[in-house]
Amino acid sequence: MTQAIDAIQLSIFSNRVNAICDEMGAILRRASFSPNIKDRLDFSCAIFDASGELCAQAAHIPVHLGSMAYAMRDIVADITWQSGDMLILNDPFLGGTHLPDVTLIAPLFLQNNLFGFIANRAHHADMGADTPGSMPNSKSLYEEGVVIAPSLLVKNFVVDESMLSSICQKLARPEHARGDFVAQVSANRIGLQRLQVLIESLGLNTFPDYLIALNSYAETLARQSIETIPNGEYQFIDFLDDDGQGQNDIQIQVTIKVNYQNVLLDFSGTAKQVSGNVNCPLSVAAAAAYYVFRCLMPDFTPACAGAFRPIQLHVESGSLLNATRPAAVAAGNVETSTRVVDVIMGALLKAIPEQMAAASHGSMNNVAMGARESQQHWDYYETIGGGAGASPRGPGQSAVQTHMTNTLNTPVESLEMHYPLRVLEYSIRKNSGGLGEFNGGDGLIRRFEFLQAASVSLLSERRRHSPWGVNQGSSGAPGLNQLNQTTLPGKCEIKVQTGDVLSVATPGGGAWGLNKQKGK
Repeated sequence: MTQAIDAIQLSIFSNRVNAICDEMGAILRRASFSPNIKDRLDFSCAIFDASGELCAQAAHIPVHLGSMAYAMRDIVADITWQSGDMLILNDPFLGGTHLPDVTLIAPLFLQNNLFGFIANRAHHADMGADTPGSMPNSKSLYEEGVVIAPSLLVKNFVVDESMLSSICQKLARPEHARGDFVAQVSANRIGLQRLQVLIESLGLNTFPDYLIALNSYAETLARQSIETIPNGEYQFIDFLDDDGQGQNDIQIQVTIKVNYQNVLLDFSGTAKQVSGNVNCPLSVAAAAAYYVFRCLMPDFTPACAGAFRPIQLHVESGSLLNATRPAAVAAGNVETSTRVVDVIMGALLKAIPEQMAAASHGSMNNVAMGARESQQHWDYYETIGGGAGASPRGPGQSAVQTHMTNTLNTPVESLEMHYPLRVLEYSIRKNSGGLGEFNGGDGLIRRFEFLQAASVSLLSERRRHSPWGVNQGSSGAPGLNQLNQTTLPGKCEIKVQTGDVLSVATPGGGAWGLNKQKGK
C-alpha cells in the first residue's frame, strides 16, 4: 500500500536527495588531482532508482546529467549487480558521451535488496589520445583515446588494481589519473553512505513511495509547462560550421510536435553522421532536449525522471545525432549538443516567443594542449565562455558559460602554476554581442603565451555561422582563433614553439528586438 506523503514531507525528501549529490561533488572536487576537476568543476553527480531512473542530481553539467538520465536504464539492466560493486565506463555507444567523460556507477543494497544507484561522471584531460588533452581532430572513436566498456572497477568493496592499472598505464601521467579515479570512487562511497542513512531513516518500505510521489509531482509540473505551448508543429534549421575534415554547413533540423501535455522532437532532416568528430550518441541529443524543456518548468521542479516523461525523441540511426560505431564523437558532446539547444530554442520561438532568448555564443570553445615529448608530460583542457543571448526580459550576460556546460574557468593562477603557460590577456571582448532593443552578451578573449613547445587542439564553433538574433535583433560576432595573429580554423591541431601566442576570441550572443533609437 502506497503511503500518503504530504507536500512538506516531499519537499524535504527532494532536498535531502539533492544534498547527497552536492556532497558527492564536494568530495570529488577536494580529492581530485587535476585542475580540470578541482578548479573547473567539470564533473556531475546523481542518484538513480533500482531500475536506473533519475532520482536526483546536483546542479552540475547539463550534458552529463541529461545523457546519464537517458542512458542509465540500459546500462544497469545489462549488469548482474552485487553489493560492493562499482562499474566504470566511457564508451559513447554503451552509455557514455565522449571518451574524456568517465562514469562510475555503484549499486546500493540493503537487506539483499537493490534500492538504487549512485553515479558520478568526470572529464579527464588525458584519456590516452595521441594528442594532449584527448580532444583531437579525429575521424574515428579509436583515435580519441582509451575506450572503456562497462567493467567492474570495484568488486566486493575492493578496487581491482589490475583493472585500474591497465587504464592508468595507457595515460601520460598514471599517478595523476589514479588520483582522479580514486576521487571518483570516494565520491560514490560517500553517496552510498548518505543514501543508506536516508533510506533507513524513512524506512525501507517507505522509500519507494517517496520516489513514486516525487516522480509523479515532477511529471505533473512538466505536463503543465508543456500544456502552455500551443498545439502544433514548429520547425527550425541551423548549421554546424564544419566537422574539421572538410565537410561544411552540417544541417541540424528539428520539428517539435506539441500535443497538449506531450511533445515529440523529430530530428528528421538532420545530416547523416560525418567523417569528423562532431557526431554524438543519442543520449547527448536527449540531454539537450531535456535541458531546454527543463528551463521552461518552474525552478522547484524536482530533477528526476518524471520531469522528462512527456518528452519523446525521434532521431534516425546513423545520423549526426544518433551516430553508430566507430564514429568520432569528441566534439559532439561539447559542440553539437550546444547547437541542438539552439535548434530547439529556435523552433520554440515560433510557439512561445515571449519565453525564448536569442542564440548564445554556441560553442564551448575547447582548447586542449600539452606536451608528450618533454620530460615533464602535461595535458591541459579548458572550455571558454562567451556571450549569452538576449531575451524579451533584458540583455544577455557577458563572458559566461551557457546551456550545456556549467563549468568554471581555470583560474589564471592555477593555470600558470600547473603548466608552462602565461596568460597575457583575459578580458571581455567588447562590442561582440549583437545590437538590438536588448543587446547580446559580449564574448571573451583569452591569450596564452607558450613557455615551451607544445601541441594544441582547437574544437570550436560559431566561427562562420554567427549566433542569431531575434525579432530584428542583430547577430553576435563570430569567434576568432589566432596563432601569432594568423587566423586558424575553428577545428585544428597545431604545433607551437616557445614564445608563440594563441588567442581565442569567443562569439557574442544574439540580440533581441530592433534598437529603435539607433535604427539597427
